[in-house]
Amino acid sequence: MYNPESFITDKLHAIDASGIRKVFDLAANLKNPINLSIGQPDFDVPDEVKDAAIEAIRAGKNSYTQTQGLADLRERVMAQLVSEFPQTYADGSGGFNHDDLGVLITSGVSGALMLALLTTIGPGDEVLIPDPYFVMYKHLVTLAGGTPVFVDTYPDFQLTPERIEECITDKTKVLLFNTPSNPTGVVAKPEVCEKVVKLCEEKNILMISDEIYDDFCYEKIPSEHDGKMRCPSPANYSPNLIMMRGYSKTYAMTGWRLGYAVGPKAVLDQMTKLQQYSFVCAPSMTQFGGVIAHDLDMSDFVKAYERKRDMVVDKLSGIFELTTPGGAFYAFPKVPEGLGMTGGEFVEKIIEKNCLVIPGNVFSQKDTHFRISYACDDAKLEQGLDILVETANECAAAK
Repeated sequence: MYNPESFITDKLHAIDASGIRKVFDLAANLKNPINLSIGQPDFDVPDEVKDAAIEAIRAGKNSYTQTQGLADLRERVMAQLVSEFPQTYADGSGGFNHDDLGVLITSGVSGALMLALLTTIGPGDEVLIPDPYFVMYKHLVTLAGGTPVFVDTYPDFQLTPERIEECITDKTKVLLFNTPSNPTGVVAKPEVCEKVVKLCEEKNILMISDEIYDDFCYEKIPSEHDGKMRCPSPANYSPNLIMMRGYSKTYAMTGWRLGYAVGPKAVLDQMTKLQQYSFVCAPSMTQFGGVIAHDLDMSDFVKAYERKRDMVVDKLSGIFELTTPGGAFYAFPKVPEGLGMTGGEFVEKIIEKNCLVIPGNVFSQKDTHFRISYACDDAKLEQGLDILVETANECAAAK
């Protein structure tokens, strides 16, 4: 008998989206909810970027690009990285030369992650994932046939070498490193970046550094080579990693699907081959927009989000245990232990008050926290924060 379910692989059955689906099911009947759940900037794509993409479309530049991306865009990416990390990416620095480097324009950082993991991970391989983690990480590892191994980073959410070493086995092949972090907003300390890079080199573990929120960093440090304030990154200390960045967050280009990966040529060449037989190339018109994006100053938007971060910390710190977010646009408060509630149970109470947040167990093996996104206008954010505080106080009074 014909059975469509029989065609679905065990890999896909192992991927569970029920955590987020439950939130959306609870919210289905809400009218104009206060939405603190979406990880998407509330400002629009800059006009200069829009104009560049429109001009490309009207000029007939709608064909496939090279699989690895437009030469102009790859050059802009490398120019930016050489400027930011000359000690790592400048040709000849530390014995390194560009012949050893690969650059690939991808369909977002999500596309880059999929390509990297499908390229490097097979059955039996283990991938170290910080817990809490970006929701896609464990599912992409499963899709690649590997085994996710979760590194507990509670309560400060720093992925330290000591925590990593406890989880390394002879099957460990890749470490996923995310700074600034989704869902916690935590920025890795410079010394952590340096030590983890060295640990990965010593143990022959491939580090994938997901830096999609690189511009949204409020804990910048002065660069040793030019004194400019920059976000800490593992790329400060070695080229022996795959760095991934993109345009979705900094330029609000979430629907444009544009990112890039830079790293060892041996790996990037294989990722490029895989892209040829999957995504083919990143969308051509978005790549033309990406070239222009490199000329833009988005610092005013970053400052606005830093002020929103400060509002979150000021409102919630007295009620919730909260590690101050150093970047991105998320906070990951802990439900007060005295309430006797899991993160999921507290979120249900919040949704009943027409406010959307995400339970922490969507991003973690634990269910003690919840994630809020402050990528919304200030008035909505203040309303939502007030609901969180009021609900916690009401639950405490009812105990």
